[in-house]
Amino acid sequence: FRLALIQLHVSTVKSDNLQRACGLVREASAKGAKLVALPECFNSPYGTQYFKQYAEKIPGESTQKLSEVAKECSIYLIGGSIPEEDGGKLYNTCTVFGPDGAMLAKHRKVHLFDVNVPGKVQFKESETLSPGNSFSMFDTPYCKVGLGICYDIRFAEMAQIYSQKGCQLLIYPGAFNMTTGPAHWELLQRGRAVDNQLYVATVSPARDEKASYVAWGHSTVVNPWGEVIAKAGAKETVVYTNIDLKKLAEIREQVPILSQKRCDLYGVEMKK
Repeated sequence: FRLALIQLHVSTVKSDNLQRACGLVREASAKGAKLVALPECFNSPYGTQYFKQYAEKIPGESTQKLSEVAKECSIYLIGGSIPEEDGGKLYNTCTVFGPDGAMLAKHRKVHLFDVNVPGKVQFKESETLSPGNSFSMFDTPYCKVGLGICYDIRFAEMAQIYSQKGCQLLIYPGAFNMTTGPAHWELLQRGRAVDNQLYVATVSPARDEKASYVAWGHSTVVNPWGEVIAKAGAKETVVYTNIDLKKLAEIREQVPILSQKRCDLYGVEMKK
């Protein structure tokens, strides 16, 4: 099946972001994409100073638009992420909609991005955001898909759980920066893909050098052999690739690590 990643240029005007995102979703659908994904924080600038101002309830304005365009195009739509307000708390939340417009999954970013690389990048999502507490998977006629958001990709155990639960594709809307992006963005994706013998896709906002937080871009798809099969540059674009589940099955048969795990010696388990 065909997957499309929308590397959206995100402005400070929410209505413009929504309009352009929906336009690109329609374009991707017209070019044959059955599963379309938007980037992290697609409806607002990324930054702790913006989350409260742009936050919405779910359902709300942004998710309503996503639901409508998914139904209009009859596709599976992964709505990147938006700042969500619920019960006085803020979350970084990804919603997924099916071809009938129904919401299939809601993933709240589990691992908050609190880092300090002296002289390069300092960021603390926990100043404003609360973490999610659950794994998020959804079924399609093609395969089962697991969700993470950005920093979640650094935690290998999460991807292992998804693999154990039958996911063959992991999608991480993310906004790595100009320090962590060049160093780890592709490396982490290839690691998760090879370790678990599945496809990994990451969807970044386009790079905006004038923004307070400059995203790396380079939305990418990696196959179960660890090969980069599609990759964007820094600018706004739509990346297309075909997800070949026959190839995935062949790789798992040729190098059967999933059945060779020594569960008598070690294990990773989902606690809730």
